Amino acid sequence: MAVNTDLELMLRVRSGDAESFGELLRRYRTPMVGYFYRMLRDQALAEDLAQEVFLRVYKARERWKPDAKFSTWLYRIATNLALNAIRDAKGKVSRPAPGEGDREDEAARLPDPQPGAEERIMLSDRERIIREAVESLPANQRAAGILHKYQDGDYRQIAKILGVTQSALKSLLFRAYETLRQRLEPLVREGQI
Repeated sequence: MAVNTDLELMLRVRSGDAESFGELLRRYRTPMVGYFYRMLRDQALAEDLAQEVFLRVYKARERWKPDAKFSTWLYRIATNLALNAIRDAKGKVSRPAPGEGDREDEAARLPDPQPGAEERIMLSDRERIIREAVESLPANQRAAGILHKYQDGDYRQIAKILGVTQSALKSLLFRAYETLRQRLEPLVREGQI
């Protein structure tokens, strides 16, 4: 069976094909949840907003026009929802309590054999410092950075998602990375990054 492109699937969804919608959902649900989690650091909210993205896609299926990549349109919806959630929370996004969080991600990053207690504390502190530095970025810089670093978007696609020019995107990314560089400089100096 040939793999259908997102465009082919969305054209079928527009015509009422529920199976094609299911395939798009399978392809993009996990990346959507991951994107929202990186933006908001709240797993339940990430799950809810990912569901909302697909609900909006389904509701807009008949009006959808293939004038941009499906993923660009999808992440544009997601980014708007994430930015709204950040504004609604007024910067008070919930953070996992110490020891909580995505244990699978933690396990994938930790080397084998298990580090000792002191090393775990240092890793935990380093991850907390990095997470707090990213979370302190303005929402549009955070979105640009996450789309660039984790969602593998190219400048043109990310600019469309954020509704800015490519030069404005480059400026957003420069400011985000420069701010992170300054805030994380003590970790770099200590050789922790």
